[in-house]
Amino acid sequence: MCRYILLLTLTLFLSCNDEKKEVVKATTPNILVIIADDAGWNDVGYNGSEIFTPNIDVLAKEGIQLNRFYVSPTCSPSRASFLTGRPASRIGIVAPISNRSEISLPDSIVTLPQQLKKYQYQTALFGKWHLGLKPSSGPKKYGFDYSYGFLHGQIDQYSHEYKNGDPSWHKNGTFISENGHATDLIGTEAINWLTKHRDTTKSFYVQLAYSAPHFPLQETEAWKKPYVHSIKNSSRRDFAAAMSHMDNNIGKVLNKLDDLGLTENTIILFMSDNGAMENWFPSNQYEGRHAANDVLGSNTPLKDWKTSNYEGAIRVPAVLYWKGKLNPGISNNYISAIDMMPTILDLAGIDEIPALVEGRNIWPTLTGKDTLNSSIYVRGHLQESIIEKPWKLIRTRHLTSDTEYELYNIELDPEETNNVVKEQEALFSSLKVSLEDQFKLDDQNVNLDIQ
Repeated sequence: MCRYILLLTLTLFLSCNDEKKEVVKATTPNILVIIADDAGWNDVGYNGSEIFTPNIDVLAKEGIQLNRFYVSPTCSPSRASFLTGRPASRIGIVAPISNRSEISLPDSIVTLPQQLKKYQYQTALFGKWHLGLKPSSGPKKYGFDYSYGFLHGQIDQYSHEYKNGDPSWHKNGTFISENGHATDLIGTEAINWLTKHRDTTKSFYVQLAYSAPHFPLQETEAWKKPYVHSIKNSSRRDFAAAMSHMDNNIGKVLNKLDDLGLTENTIILFMSDNGAMENWFPSNQYEGRHAANDVLGSNTPLKDWKTSNYEGAIRVPAVLYWKGKLNPGISNNYISAIDMMPTILDLAGIDEIPALVEGRNIWPTLTGKDTLNSSIYVRGHLQESIIEKPWKLIRTRHLTSDTEYELYNIELDPEETNNVVKEQEALFSSLKVSLEDQFKLDDQNVNLDIQ
């Protein structure tokens, strides 16, 4: 049952060439989720990066920075967790879905767009899917009315093919061929949909999932030029160009929301799907067309890179913005990607939360009515971790040697340099039990296919 009463404003207008039309503007909030691919903690301007991201920075300045927002170590699990409201390990996804194209979300689970559709939201995905590599297991199957972009985890930015040559670029489940850089095409299609194709009688949920700044990096000199003097490493310069290109495209979409008078009624979430990757050595990927990258993103001052369970991989830049509804600030509450589904459903006025959702509604914490520092469990394909403010326990299992444990106070030691397992024996034992309890709830038939 909806918590809010849906109010409709009718506007009649007459153009010189068209018949009279009836335009209905929905007043339940629209949702825009913007997802960067492999953007690290220090790859956005508002966190002190040398990379220019003025549009993301405005969202951060005028919205709430989610300073402790946790995802999975890699992309498919993060996206699955976000769309299902539960750890992706519960459904066996702990690594990127790659060549084993039969892997996808289970039919039995209710996704965020499916639940929103049930309450008359219109749903659209532009960009990366990575939760099923065939059109039959694409976005439409899991609740998106409209979809455009790519099914795989990485693509050539111009040919739009996967690293082994497989087709990936599609519109509504049909493979298509188009000219242009993926960043431009994704943003342009989103703008076209907002302008020409959406049903104005319904609120919308739009997921704008860029391929940037994920490799291969294929940016023009115009995007590299601002960094010629400030970034000496050419690979890092290419990465910065991809971030700036994406940020510029985000700005175009935000401007279109303004032009359409939708900004004040649109909740915007910006996030990265995981932390930055250190480098890329492609060997025979893309038939050898792309050179290696010795430097990519930056997670400074956080530890390590994508694929691990250290802070650099799972604590990512994230911002929530709603003009006039959220006071600017920084939230230091411990928030997980699984918390966003119940939060968005609540903001959409939907009381019915699917039974398997494990996340919690964070809205009261952002409006100062409550605090939330619940336990956060993350399982990757290399490690598992459990976080209970301010502690984080990491377990690393090995096939031929003993399991390793690391315990950090991530508020006093965000760089995770001081393992206090031996000094905090009682705490370690307690967190170990909690981690093992969570692990037992997972589907042990996990996907370990690395992209």
